[in-house]
Amino acid sequence: MTEIFKTVLFPIDQSRETREAADVVTNVVKKYSSRLVLLSVVEEPAKDAPSADDPMGSPEVVAKLLENAQSLFSGQGIQSEILERQGKPAFTICDVADEIGADLIIMGCRGLGLTEEGADDSVTTRVINLSPCPVLIVP
Repeated sequence: MTEIFKTVLFPIDQSRETREAADVVTNVVKKYSSRLVLLSVVEEPAKDAPSADDPMGSPEVVAKLLENAQSLFSGQGIQSEILERQGKPAFTICDVADEIGADLIIMGCRGLGLTEEGADDSVTTRVINLSPCPVLIVP
């Protein structure tokens, strides 16, 4: 039965929810000896947006975020792979899940730039609807 979650995809951002979900990821990956892939999605800047106003979008910030997450997991004795992609978060997460053959996506219930008025259109909701595999949402 340990083959159930061979590959776990964990999309990360700088939200508190991502940090909280990391504990669940640790438990699942240890329990099933899963391959862990960390993903950070940088949204393509809007054509008319000033390029310097989004610090989260900078490659340095994203690289540091992935590095910190990787070292957090390695401190728990978990090896992880890191992927950095550009695009619309929900679609990109699902594409990557498909591409790496993920058996499970684990994500926090908020984050990735979700606003209150966009709740129905949240990244999480879209991932649930589009995902090629089960999605575990950590409240």
